[in-house]
Amino acid sequence: MSSREPYLSIVRGDATPEETAALVAALAARAAARAARPAAPETKPGNWRNPAHRLRVGLPHGQGAWRGAFFPGR
Repeated sequence: MSSREPYLSIVRGDATPEETAALVAALAARAAARAARPAAPETKPGNWRNPAHRLRVGLPHGQGAWRGAFFPGR
């Protein structure tokens, strides 16, 4: 892009200089807010894509087995 090409051009309509200035100010504020926002932490994909997650595991046996079947981790 050369220095003579406009950075922003109105393609359709007849914008006044005030409207153009308001648009530029809104775009600049949005870009500044995005730059100031901290980067989102990288997350690992969910387990729903793991085919092993769909395999059925055996149910617990013995006394209190119903508790282990319905409330795992207790």
